[in-house]
Amino acid sequence: MLKQLCLLVLCASLAAAPAAAQAEAPIVGTWKAELRDQERRDAPREVIVRPDSSASWGKETVRWRLKADSVMIALGGEWVTYKLQVKGGKLTLSGGDLAKPVTLSKAGPPTPRPEGTPVPPDPEAP
Repeated sequence: MLKQLCLLVLCASLAAAPAAAQAEAPIVGTWKAELRDQERRDAPREVIVRPDSSASWGKETVRWRLKADSVMIALGGEWVTYKLQVKGGKLTLSGGDLAKPVTLSKAGPPTPRPEGTPVPPDPEAP
């Protein structure tokens, strides 16, 4: 009986693994600005988007929320919405406070959030 229960738990966990991997947002990772966007002052050069809903660039750490074709970033206690397109290892953001679209290329997995840096609060939370 114990052997059957262990087998059942193992099968259930193996079946859940692909579902969990598919559920990870396509924006999670480390992204670097395309060469043409490297010198822009209104766009980051590198963005790290983590599965814990935090994202960082420079000294800034924010909370993010994914919607159908956009990403919302909690900045200064309110949500700023950017149009989002992810295709073939490239992420393009437009709108929000950007003067023109910025394209980032996926450079790898996200790095951990620095110890002692909290995920910023949700602006809609009471």
